[in-house]
Amino acid sequence: MVRVIGVGDNTVDKYMHLKKMFPGGNAVNVAVLAHRYGHPARYIGWLGNDVYGTLIVNALREEGVDTSRCRILDAPNAHTEVTLVDGDRKWGNSTAGVSSQIALNDDDLAFVSQHDLTHTSIYSHIEKDLEKLSTASGTLSFDFSDNWKREYLSQHLPWVHIAILSYADHSVEETEDLLRWVQKQGPRLVLVTQGAQGAMIFDGRSIYRQAIVETRVVDTLGAGDAFAARFLVEHISGTTPEESLSKAAHSASETCGYHGAFGHGLDFE
Repeated sequence: MVRVIGVGDNTVDKYMHLKKMFPGGNAVNVAVLAHRYGHPARYIGWLGNDVYGTLIVNALREEGVDTSRCRILDAPNAHTEVTLVDGDRKWGNSTAGVSSQIALNDDDLAFVSQHDLTHTSIYSHIEKDLEKLSTASGTLSFDFSDNWKREYLSQHLPWVHIAILSYADHSVEETEDLLRWVQKQGPRLVLVTQGAQGAMIFDGRSIYRQAIVETRVVDTLGAGDAFAARFLVEHISGTTPEESLSKAAHSASETCGYHGAFGHGLDFE
């Protein structure tokens, strides 16, 4: 089994058309989904003591994810309005909340060092601690989503062991160029997800491609995190690149079949 810890961002996704809200955030989702795939998982993040923070903490605990190093602050938690158009998410108003206040201390880093995989993201406000987090981590994966510029990548990639990027609507040649450029900045492996185009990885030697697994799409939110979580635990477990990608694609497909990244919806007015 791979010991997994998510560090950083959390949010609540408020589905305005359903009047239902779901716990989420990249670091939260990867921890929960890795646990669902059979691996022990923990999460470190800063949360508010309002209805949103409470929803996330309760969902994590119900899923069996350890939250003992989380901080609960007397302040609002992050939340974001979401609507769906043909199953694809569209973002609305958002509140940053307290997750941006994260500051890891030595005890947190010692806790992180007990894990095989540490996962964080561009939305985690962790850049100031990234070098220390990298040193403490067995393997550090970082999801840059699609909200990156090359200057930002150049600054932070040297501390990342597995880089994950979104890069939809680009040709195979453009994607392969990006994979090679990113890998030269330091990561030993690069994963690029491309929505309906599938995904590609580069390990410094070979490029592997994976098509999507067709399914009835209810909601794409969380599909990328499911892909990442499954690929990461399979890769670190020693599964072949081809099988790791295939299992990741099937997990992403399953996640498209329900609302929210991992369920636990709560009605709101």
